[in-house]
Amino acid sequence: MFHESVLGQPLNAVIVGGGHRSLTYAFFAQNNPDKLKIVGVADPNPLRRAQIQKLYNLSNESLFGSAEALATVPRFADAVINGTMDQQHVATSIPLLRAGYHILLEKPFAINEKEMWELVRAARENKRRVMICHVMRYAPFYVEVKKRVAAGDIGEIVAIETTENVSYHHIAVGYIRGKWRNTAQAGHNSMLLAKCCHDIDMIMWMMSGIVPAAVSSFGSNFQFKPEKAPAGAGTRCLVDCPPEVESKCLYSARKNYLDHPDRWSFYVWDNLEHLKNPTLADKEATLKTDSIYGRCVYKCDNETVDHQTVNIRFQNGVTASHNMLGGAAKPQRTIHIVGTKGEITGVADESRFVVRMIDPRPGCEYSEEIVDLNINGDTSGVNGGHGGGDQRLVEDFVQYVQGGKPSLSCTSIADSVYGHLAVFRADDSMKNRCIMDIPAVDIQ
Repeated sequence: MFHESVLGQPLNAVIVGGGHRSLTYAFFAQNNPDKLKIVGVADPNPLRRAQIQKLYNLSNESLFGSAEALATVPRFADAVINGTMDQQHVATSIPLLRAGYHILLEKPFAINEKEMWELVRAARENKRRVMICHVMRYAPFYVEVKKRVAAGDIGEIVAIETTENVSYHHIAVGYIRGKWRNTAQAGHNSMLLAKCCHDIDMIMWMMSGIVPAAVSSFGSNFQFKPEKAPAGAGTRCLVDCPPEVESKCLYSARKNYLDHPDRWSFYVWDNLEHLKNPTLADKEATLKTDSIYGRCVYKCDNETVDHQTVNIRFQNGVTASHNMLGGAAKPQRTIHIVGTKGEITGVADESRFVVRMIDPRPGCEYSEEIVDLNINGDTSGVNGGHGGGDQRLVEDFVQYVQGGKPSLSCTSIADSVYGHLAVFRADDSMKNRCIMDIPAVDIQ
């Protein structure tokens, strides 16, 4: 009979869906074997299973072709790290909850409101802990901003503005050419849900339990469509696009992927996993033939917007807005919080923010404190991506499951409900051109 681990012992976990995000979280076990141990994997790809088996020295008996197959055998771990595709999150998680596993679940945890409530009920009925991977809550930048807000440094919040500038190469690889481009591939066609539920969650977190009451939204796909393609452009960059057109295109597959072969390697070269060390020639060949990433960015089957604005009104009268700006030259997230005594404004990617306090004294206007956390970029330091948030999240999950005191950043499934509701209603608002109410709900 399996006995759950307790504080001070390693948490045993099974990887479900051996993709980029799952492996990023599982990496915590390599540096912290006293806190986390990977004891199994469930993935339909036999090559991926073999890679993870070798990486974590797993037995053949701990390899499974699906989450459903894992759920049919006696439980042999405390938890699963579920990094399956968005549309698979609920279907794979419910049988595992019933089998007794706690879950670290990639965001978004559901792709529609009906599925969201199904998973919330399953977690409640089976008395299992589900933590959602809103990793931005763990980035030192946002943690420090949250501490200042929670301490009342700027008084009561009046309004919040957030912006995510999604770089031209990121939007192209993920949301125009890639896995999240349309309903058939991702189970939904919401750019806001796939990319910005982090940012909407950040707004909810800063509001400390004050629930949203209404939302409106506007957005469109302005540039990634056939009529915006350069004159004479082909359908595959390296096959039928004239050299004089391809050489000038900002989104040429050659420029985006061959000239930067490591930037999005986990996605772009996924169909070359069978090769131990694929060459540049191998990569060029797949872009010319079977790779979705070799297609003209203006002639794909994408359904996502490339920019969207969301406005939220909270029950206490506070307002918030989020802008997703796709195709930006520089990837960047910003936040601006105005309070009754002052304001906080900063750039997450620079790990630097400014606290300005109202100062009505003669000759003064405001005082200013610069907070520089001296962390550069999304992949800086030993704690990995999202400004160092990825690995801190996993450490907190271990504590959460074992009954320890969760951190300020901990996001249970209940904590994540209103952020998801706001996204679902924002997309409905954009589609139907109306204001959508968000009713208060029982999420305990």
